[in-house]
Amino acid sequence: MKRDRDEAEEEGNEERNKRKMEIVWQTPAHPAQKQDYIFHNGKRHVRPYYFEFVSHVNKRWEGKTIVDLFAQEFRGRSRDYYVSAVKCGRIQVDGENIPVSYIVKRCQKISHFLHRHEPPVMAWDVEVLQNEPDVLTICKPASVPVHPCGQYRKNTVLGILQAEYGLAPLYPIHRLDRLVSGLLIMAKNPAKADIFRQHIEAGLVQKQYVAKVVGVFPDAEKKEKKREEEIGDCHEREIQGIQLVDANIDYNAREGRSTAEVGISNGDTTLKGKAACTKFTRISTNGIHSIVLCEPVTGRTHQIRVHLQCTGHPIANDMLYLSDDVVSRSTLGTTADRAASLSGGSPETSCESHKEEYKYCSEDFSIDPMCTHCPNLAPNGYDGHEEGLWLHCVRYTGPEWVYECPYPDWASLT
Repeated sequence: MKRDRDEAEEEGNEERNKRKMEIVWQTPAHPAQKQDYIFHNGKRHVRPYYFEFVSHVNKRWEGKTIVDLFAQEFRGRSRDYYVSAVKCGRIQVDGENIPVSYIVKRCQKISHFLHRHEPPVMAWDVEVLQNEPDVLTICKPASVPVHPCGQYRKNTVLGILQAEYGLAPLYPIHRLDRLVSGLLIMAKNPAKADIFRQHIEAGLVQKQYVAKVVGVFPDAEKKEKKREEEIGDCHEREIQGIQLVDANIDYNAREGRSTAEVGISNGDTTLKGKAACTKFTRISTNGIHSIVLCEPVTGRTHQIRVHLQCTGHPIANDMLYLSDDVVSRSTLGTTADRAASLSGGSPETSCESHKEEYKYCSEDFSIDPMCTHCPNLAPNGYDGHEEGLWLHCVRYTGPEWVYECPYPDWASLT
């Protein structure tokens, strides 16, 4: 009997070692593949995969124990998890296993090997609009980030284009926030990207977006007079059919939210924000919503969203700027827009009401015993509904070039 138990234990150890050897730790150098995606309930998911996160010890981290560092700086997992990860070698310093009491030093390389679950995005296609020798333009779907950031790597525009079209490398020449849809221009080589960059920095590029906003946006088309008045925290002017909002934008990176400022810096008051200006023109209205053409003169974070809020006509589904009573993202440990969408009720209630009924299938991916997200497809907190903003980029114009994108369905108020 003892021999049978010993043999069974030895076979079990061999099987575990075999599984360990089969693990392939991916890095940013590993390209996305078409088979990496799973489509479920209208969402595009990424098959969970093993990944090495690399960071280097900065001044703030220096002198902390390895466990304290992770528990304080990366709060998405428990302290107990980080203790276990250090003990089993999932967290290393300079490529070596270390004890839980290890104190990190400046500039050391820290590797965190984990089973990576990316947040889902909407399963809409990334439509190629124009494919030229040096330039690619696409219609970016809402909810998909442009490039790897945060928890997203393969579920990005660049990842999807590489996996489904074999298009790489690509160099996006302008930004579109994750929840914004529409025209995205990408150069196919650094030289072309640099030409676009020079045009943008020289102020030679005009940008146009459309937004669906709350209420009847003022129609200044027939007004010839110029008037200037202060509305809320913003200066608003109507000049020959165009409504101009001129207000500094102060972006709070910690909370992922911008605020508008207006006034003049003096000895008592200092404006922290950057100068920002946006032109607005009403296209149509049905008495409940309006479609507005937005032309940002500058390019600040959330500029159009904040300036529309200034006019009293915020984007109609923009939970982050529809109300000032928004739970902070640092409190909920998630993105600013998701935190805002949960502000109407408790996070638990809101998440549960939209929870997807994914049932684990071994053919989709293998469960990792150390993973805090398995057996779910999505990471914890990202399995709920999230729609895109009613904000869409339609046109970019530069010296001797114009690129356009069709209007979205929601831009029709019939």
